[in-house]
Amino acid sequence: MAVAAVAPAKPAAAAPKKNLGLHLFAGGIAGCCEALSCHPLDTIKVRMQLRGERQIKRPITTVAGQAMNAAAASAAKPQGQNFISVGMQIASKEGVLSLYKGLGAVVTGIVPKMAIRFSSFEYFKAKLANKETGIVSAGGNFVAGLAAGTTEAVMVVTPMDVIKIRLQAQRHSMTDPLDVPKYRNAAHCVYVMVKEEGASSLYKGVGLTALRQATNQAANFTVYQYLRKALHDAQPQHGDTLPAYQHLLMGFVSGACGPLFNAPIDTIKTRIQKNRSEEKGWKRFVNVTSGIIKNEGYAAFYKGLTPRVLRVAPGQAITFMVYERVYKWMVSVSESIRVEDYNESSET
Repeated sequence: MAVAAVAPAKPAAAAPKKNLGLHLFAGGIAGCCEALSCHPLDTIKVRMQLRGERQIKRPITTVAGQAMNAAAASAAKPQGQNFISVGMQIASKEGVLSLYKGLGAVVTGIVPKMAIRFSSFEYFKAKLANKETGIVSAGGNFVAGLAAGTTEAVMVVTPMDVIKIRLQAQRHSMTDPLDVPKYRNAAHCVYVMVKEEGASSLYKGVGLTALRQATNQAANFTVYQYLRKALHDAQPQHGDTLPAYQHLLMGFVSGACGPLFNAPIDTIKTRIQKNRSEEKGWKRFVNVTSGIIKNEGYAAFYKGLTPRVLRVAPGQAITFMVYERVYKWMVSVSESIRVEDYNESSET
């Protein structure tokens, strides 16, 4: 009896190599769209996180000092003030353009930030993929997100955040030319800080920034990749490209996860980065944290949470939607150019 020959199993086709340059370009455009759309909410968040800080510096050993503290506390926390009233207060007292304070620092850093975020995530994800199937587990996406967030925090986000917060914390009118602030713009802020505090001042709070970005991107990419795969499996008729509104929804849900988890980290980081201080490292962290608890209570760690969620979640929705569209467009353009070059070479 003849035995049928069994054909050897074909190895799984290797996944096409991804062009990190396309991730850089798509991420940069997505980041610019996100910054221009959502920056006012970030300014409101910073102002809300800084409310109540000044009362920490007042004397508390005398009756007069305690009275001053009570007055400052009531003034710093007006009844019924929320992120909408804070935004309206900034716009009425300092001008509508004041909501865009620090935008220059953000736009300057957004292209390298998003380029590093997406390209490093793809790099670490490829390293963590199954060698045979090329599939990345949820744990792999989480670790890749942690690594990508840490990388962008150290290389770009920390100095960008320090400059942005210094500019946003200034309470000056954008409509009065005689009201000259200490920092006129992002470049001037860098010059003054390096001159007065040293270059290391641009990296204040780098540990907390790295922790915030790492947890943000770990949650962000893990949830987004899970939802993306689930929707692709449920809708095979769409092929590789899902509808734009679905990318918006996935980005919104994934973007909201990080701020809900690490709000205390972000508040402490903002306080540390706002002012010049002789204290360094752990001592500064402990003093700022204990000061918030003693003078404002544990709820103060969640100041600015609403505008932060409303800024980060829509921001990630815009980022992912624009990124996916621009990346697919760039891939199709590069493929069409490659086909044209091939046709021309075959004709000659």
